[in-house]
Parts: sequence; C-alpha cells; structure tokens
Amino acid sequence: MKIFTLKSVLFLSLFFALACKKNSSEISQESNLATNQVQYAKGFSIHKYEGYAVVNVKNPWPNAAKKYTYVLKEKNGIVPDSLQQFTTISIPIKSIVVTSTTHIPSLEMLNVENSLVGFPNLDYVSSEKVRTLIEQGKVKELGQNQSLNTEVIIDLAPDVLIGYGIDNKNPTLDNLEKSGLNIMLNGDWNEETPLGKAEWIKFFGVLYGKEKRADSIFTKIEKEYKNTIALVKNSKKKPTVLAGDMFEGTWYLPKGSSWGSQLIKEAGGNYLWEETEGTGSLALSFEVVFEKAKAADFWITSGQFSTMKEMQKANPHYNQFTAFKNKKVYSFNNKKGKTGGILYYELAPNRPDLVLKDLVWIFHPELLPDYSPYFFEQMK
Repeated sequence: MKIFTLKSVLFLSLFFALACKKNSSEISQESNLATNQVQYAKGFSIHKYEGYAVVNVKNPWPNAAKKYTYVLKEKNGIVPDSLQQFTTISIPIKSIVVTSTTHIPSLEMLNVENSLVGFPNLDYVSSEKVRTLIEQGKVKELGQNQSLNTEVIIDLAPDVLIGYGIDNKNPTLDNLEKSGLNIMLNGDWNEETPLGKAEWIKFFGVLYGKEKRADSIFTKIEKEYKNTIALVKNSKKKPTVLAGDMFEGTWYLPKGSSWGSQLIKEAGGNYLWEETEGTGSLALSFEVVFEKAKAADFWITSGQFSTMKEMQKANPHYNQFTAFKNKKVYSFNNKKGKTGGILYYELAPNRPDLVLKDLVWIFHPELLPDYSPYFFEQMK
C-alpha cells in the first residue's frame, strides 16, 4: 500500500484575504476548489494551497469511523481559522519516527532516510542504508509498535511520528500526542490496489517539501507497472495459480479482490480463488484447498519456508500437489536484511512494478527472458 494543480493562486489569495469575514462552512466549501493530488489511493488525499497543504487520512484501518485531518504549514504560510482545530505541522520536517517497515522505502526513495531518528523493533529493517544508520547509532530502538518506548520518543522530539494501527485503540499514540508530539496516522497497509499502496510516497513527499520528486518516482512506478501489464495482455496461456500455505492447521490465502490476487491476475495468472469477494484472507482446510488446487501449475507460498524440504517437513501432504512435484513453487523468504527482516514485506507494497515483473517472469518466462527476479525465487 497513492499531481499538483492550484485552481487559481490569484483567487485563493483574494479568498484568504477575506477569510476572516466568512464562516467555517463557507471556507470549507471554497477549500474544496484545490485538486486532490492523489489518483489511485483511497485512504488519503492531499490538497495544496498557497502556504499550506491539507492531508486527510480516511481509512487508517478497516471500517474506520472517522477521517483524520492534518494541516502542513510552510514557512510564513497562513492557515485559515477554519483549519486551526486540526493538528498543524511545520514543513519541511527535519526529523521523523516511523512505525512500519513499509514507511522506510519512501524515505529512502526521497533521499531523506537520514531524518529517521527512531523505529520499533530495528531487526525488522532490511534497507541497507537504514541498517547503516542503525549501526552508527543514529536510529534508536523504540520497542514494539503497540507499546512504544514513550520516554525515548519524547527525548528524541521528532517533528512528526507516523503511526499505524489495526483499530483506534492505541493509548501509546494518544499519550504521545497529549505530550505535545505531532502524530500522523498512515494507512498504506489498508489500501486495496497495488498502485494505491505505492502512491503513499506522496504522503511523505509533502511532509518533506519534495512533492515533485514523489510525483516523479510514483509516475515511473506507474509507467513500469502498466507497461508490464501490456506485455502480458496478448499472452494466450493463463496458468493456474495456488497461493499461501498452512499455518497452525489452517490454510490462509488471499481473497479475490486483495492486493495479492490482483497482482497474480495482472501478471497473467489464473488465481483459483479469484472469484471470492473481499480483500483480506480466506481461511480454509487442507482438504478444501487440495480438492481445488491439486493440479495448479504454480504455487506462490506465504514466505514461511526457504526450501521445499522445510515445507514437506511441516506438512508431508504438500508433495501431493502437482506444482510441488514439478518444483513450480516460489517464495520471497530468502531475500532478507542483515538481521533477518524480509525484504518483500518492507519494499513490495512500495514497488508493485517489481512484484508484477517477478510474477510475469514466473508465469510467462518467455516474455522476460533476461529478467532477474527481485523478490521471488524458485524453491529447491
């Protein structure tokens, strides 16, 4: 799990000059004149005005009951009275704490990773650049996401902390906000489409005053993604695909509208549960999966295993699948950082173009004869 047109600088200047004479509802209506700079992502929007920007985060977790509004104020910018009720952050920011590895690639692509001062559970970080900063003591350990070390964070005093959650119950973030820290929620993980997830780089771009660079990076990702889809469009074969594997007695695999399912489909694969509704995971028995997918051409695993031997040890019945017999099983588990963090979990949501190419290479190797996969490997 995301450019920029001002309707009229002259008009807005006049509008703000008269803002003190207008009530909040009038201001809110006229504020809508700015164009949303986000195209694919459904979980946030960015509206740019002269001297400030308004970021609305709508779905930081599934079924969120409210949206969260943040005002990003440039130096000497004037924020209208109608927006004074919202969290206001001075930009460009100089320091940041993020709480998900999926946030880190945006910092790196924007060349602002040096601004990262803290992160929970540093061992999960795969980025080589950020691992160097960690080894140099420039990024502090903050504990676990749901129980952050508040004393360390308050001492670091970042310009902003980017949080995420599975619901609105995170007392640690609430307490940090009460202490005076700027907290912004990020819902990239809750986006439903590959390009929607990737577009969240714009969320970070506006914080650093690097909107143009963020736009440029995303446009390149979008172009590569669409070019790969076009490459597959005329392919006559559509191999059947099984996904996931067993975990504690249950087989988890993506639902038909999920991010993973969409990628398989756009890579020219026939995902066997493509017709199911929803964006989360299906929880099925081994017997149900085997009945439908025993003859599947390819198997994309969840990343639990590094070798087929490990798979068979975990469940001897895996060898009954045709894909297993033919060694057409693929995993992203072997691409890791120095301390064991899996690269796919960190980078894949930000680079769907690379994931898509990997899958095309798996399903249609003749279309990418010279390509070396970035995440996936054929298991041995």
